[in-house]
Amino acid sequence: MKIFAIDPGPFESAFVIWDGSTILDKGKVPSERILPLLGIHERECRVVCEMIASYGMAVGAEVFETCVWIGRFLEKLQGNMERIKRLECKMHLCHSARANDSNIRQALIDRFGPPGKKASPGITFGLSGDMWAAFAVAVTAYDKHNL
Repeated sequence: MKIFAIDPGPFESAFVIWDGSTILDKGKVPSERILPLLGIHERECRVVCEMIASYGMAVGAEVFETCVWIGRFLEKLQGNMERIKRLECKMHLCHSARANDSNIRQALIDRFGPPGKKASPGITFGLSGDMWAAFAVAVTAYDKHNL
């Protein structure tokens, strides 16, 4: 099973396509470019998107715009998209609700090895920024359905 995982954003969204052993594709693109990618991959992949969760704090316009994009992705897939909250990724990968982005990245490196260099790339070679969050969503979803 392949996972098409999305870390949505208000203007750009990161994605990773993961088959359990290899990152088949990755990137960070304008959010509107995710829609045609979903059309290409929806039949061969389980689509999973990080979902916004309320923790009682005030949020700004960017959070609401991100919610709009999650809704557009859901609409494109006619509701056939799994949503995973960040807390689920934290607990699965780090076993702590207090984990932050660097803890999650380190947990992924501990599990899959260092990114490496161009001459000897590792599994996570080329991931940067929000692509790490998309990879965390992909790994969490894959494990959830295969362990």
